[in-house]
Amino acid sequence: MSDQRIEETEPVSADSTDEPTETSEPSDSASLDEAGSHSAEAPTDAEPEAGEGTGEAAAKDADENTETTEATEDREDGEDGEEGSRRPGGRKAQLVREGEVAADFLENLLDICDLDGDLDVDIDGDRAAVAIVDSEDGRVPRRLVGPDGQVLEALQELTRLAVQSETGERSRLMLDVAGHRAERRAALVALAKEAVAEVKESGEAKSLSPMTAFERKVVHDEVLASGLVSESEGSEPRRYVVISPSA
Repeated sequence: MSDQRIEETEPVSADSTDEPTETSEPSDSASLDEAGSHSAEAPTDAEPEAGEGTGEAAAKDADENTETTEATEDREDGEDGEEGSRRPGGRKAQLVREGEVAADFLENLLDICDLDGDLDVDIDGDRAAVAIVDSEDGRVPRRLVGPDGQVLEALQELTRLAVQSETGERSRLMLDVAGHRAERRAALVALAKEAVAEVKESGEAKSLSPMTAFERKVVHDEVLASGLVSESEGSEPRRYVVISPSA
């Protein structure tokens, strides 16, 4: 048995060196067997058991990803614009491309669902903007907006994913349906101005009702223009804006 194992290991040693291989003693063969056993077992010992030491790390990663996403949604930090300016054609060309891809995706979606509506493509600040508007054939179904704009938000995220899949870049495209966002923006500006007036008069912070990322952004811009301070608190979908007196 010992001689058979020695003969099997000799080709391995001969391949690894140019020196002639000397015959190993049985004890050496046993050492090789033991070392081989340890090498085979090492990967298994290195792997944690299911659920052991992974739950806490996964939870931490999820929290960090959530905080990063919320922070990105609540502001326009211009990072995408800086990166885009270094690409051929510049940031504007990239936004035009995003709008075209989004329009094609939404047009196919409307055709599949047999829904009326025309598409307007534009650039709003540092975002591509696409709007589904009433057409000569009929009105855009208001169910594409949904209660509190929930369907619109979902459709916007779906469109962003379609754009990202085509361009390979994360999109911050803004979608509107039947002028819902335009009307909501006007109402939010009026709400923000009223809240700012209250904070200036009372000198105390004021919390607003939970809003979407788009709605919070509109309020933040208006508060900033008034000279006061605002920040978002809470967790989705109950995230809201707090307006405070300037320091």
